[in-house]
Amino acid sequence: MWLKDSSIGRKFVMSLTGLALVFFLLFHGCMNLVVVFSEEWYNFICEVLGANWYALIGTMGLAFLVLVHFCYAFYLTIQNRAARGKDRYAVTGKKEGVDWESENMLVLGIIVICFLVLHLYNFWFRMQLAEITDGATAGAFSPTAGAAYVKALFVNGWCGIVYCCLYLVWLVALWFHLRHGVWSALHTLGMNNLKWMKRIKVLGVCIATLVVAPFTIVVLFYLGMGIGNLC
Repeated sequence: MWLKDSSIGRKFVMSLTGLALVFFLLFHGCMNLVVVFSEEWYNFICEVLGANWYALIGTMGLAFLVLVHFCYAFYLTIQNRAARGKDRYAVTGKKEGVDWESENMLVLGIIVICFLVLHLYNFWFRMQLAEITDGATAGAFSPTAGAAYVKALFVNGWCGIVYCCLYLVWLVALWFHLRHGVWSALHTLGMNNLKWMKRIKVLGVCIATLVVAPFTIVVLFYLGMGIGNLC
């Protein structure tokens, strides 16, 4: 099958799943940003997007996209390494015109996935799953108290500051991953002539920044609050 057996087909699948995840992250980041301006509205959003049927379908769809994207990325990386053979052990300088993140996309992706697991534990296992199981999960929080939970997690003495710093590391890795990922996806989907090459690189920077900025603002907001409480 073309999508499975062809290298171009696999890159096409990665591009589509990656761009779909970018749109979700943009929505999720804007949703999170609301907590900085209004805790009541944030709690309302959490309640609307709790364990309702449409939220559960969306969660399963996202899980499928992440799984497909990561599996295809891992498979393509293994194939690329195998194709290079012994040449991959050769000591060479940095290739001209090749960005650092383009050579470390799998590493960046693994960092993103690892922190995604932490994020899912904090905000899915203890909120949405807790609602599904009627509070049976450990440390459950009601979606109607979403803002209070975010504050309890990030404004919690030194532990909260460590959490904020961990999330900032995640966001830096995510930014680099998205900057190259968006460029690569658009390149694969046809924007690969000389006229568009530089434009989509700039577009990749803009989209990566637009996606990561709302999350970063929220983390910095609570980091400042946590440091202020310690002083």
